[in-house]
Amino acid sequence: MKQGLSIFWILYMLFFAIPFPMLLYYNIKSDNMPNLMERDPWLSLSLVGVSVLLWIILLIGYYRKWVIRTFSIKRNIEKLKNTGEPREAKIIAAVKVSKPNVAYDTYELTLQFKNLAGSEIRQKTTINDSKSYERRYEVGKTVGILLDKEANKVPYLIIASTEVSINKTIVVLVNLAWLAFTCIVAGYFVYSYSSESEGMGWRFMSLGHPLLVCPAALLFYRILGAIIHSKFLGKPNELFLIKFKGIRTTARLIKASQTGMYINEQPMINFELEFTDQHNQKHKANLKKIVDLLDLDITKQEHVSIFYLKENPQKIALEKDLNEIKGEF
Repeated sequence: MKQGLSIFWILYMLFFAIPFPMLLYYNIKSDNMPNLMERDPWLSLSLVGVSVLLWIILLIGYYRKWVIRTFSIKRNIEKLKNTGEPREAKIIAAVKVSKPNVAYDTYELTLQFKNLAGSEIRQKTTINDSKSYERRYEVGKTVGILLDKEANKVPYLIIASTEVSINKTIVVLVNLAWLAFTCIVAGYFVYSYSSESEGMGWRFMSLGHPLLVCPAALLFYRILGAIIHSKFLGKPNELFLIKFKGIRTTARLIKASQTGMYINEQPMINFELEFTDQHNQKHKANLKKIVDLLDLDITKQEHVSIFYLKENPQKIALEKDLNEIKGEF
C-alpha cells in the first residue's frame, strides 16, 4: 500500500513538473503571441544560461544516483570485507519475498546483534540467496556479518559471505536510459529554438518557458524532499550512525507536545527527554518526530528506550524508530 502511494505521489509531482508547465505555456502562448522585438536579448540569454545550468545539475545528479552510486557501493562492500568489524547476528525473522521461478531467492531478514558500542540492536535487511538449498537464512540460525567501523557509508553492514558483482547489462541499460533522457532535453532545446525563435535568436525565452520551469520544479522537489526527510523524518546517515555507534538506555519522558506541524495529517511531536549516560551524568534532549495516529500512546509513556551517541549525547533516536530503518545488502 505504501509503495502504491509513493508511486502515485511521484507521478503526481512529475505531472506538475513536466507536462503541466508545457500545457500551460503553449496554451497561453497560442492565445497571446509575444512580440520578440520588445524582448531584452541579454535577459533572454541569461535565462537560457540558467536553464542550461539547472539541467546540467539535474543530469549530473541523476547520473550519480543511477550509475556512479552502484560502483561506489561495490567499492565500499569490497572495503568492508577487508576492514569490517565482525559480529555474529541471530536471525529472528525471515520472510521470503522473491517471486516464483527466479534465479535466486530473496529474503527480508531481521537480524539481532551487538553494535559497535556493544548495545544489542535489530536490523532489517533484504538479501539475495544464491544457495537456497543450504537453508542458511532460517529463523534461529546465526550468520556472520561485518560492520562499517565508522558507520558513515552505504552499506553499513554486509553478510560476511557476501560476493559482489555488477550486472553489466543493467549498467548499460541505465546508461542508455540516462543518455536518452539527456538527448530528449537537448532535443527540446533544439526544437524550441527552431519553432519559437522566428529568426530572433533566444528572445523567446521567458521565466515561464518549460526549459526553465521544468528543471527548476524537479530540483525544487529534490530539495524539498531532502529538507522534509532531514527535519521531520531524520537524516538516514545520522540515524544509521546513532544505531550502529549509539548506546542504548532508558529515558524519562518529561513532556510530549505538538509542534503544530502535520505531514500527511500526522502530527509532529516534540519529546523532551531526560536520561543518564554511561558516565552517570544526566542529560536533557529534545527529539521531534512525526507520530502515526495509531502510535500516539507513546506520548503517554513515562519511559522510552533510546539510543544516544557517546561523543554527542544530544544526538538521540527512539529505539522503535531505529528498528524500522532498513538496509539492502
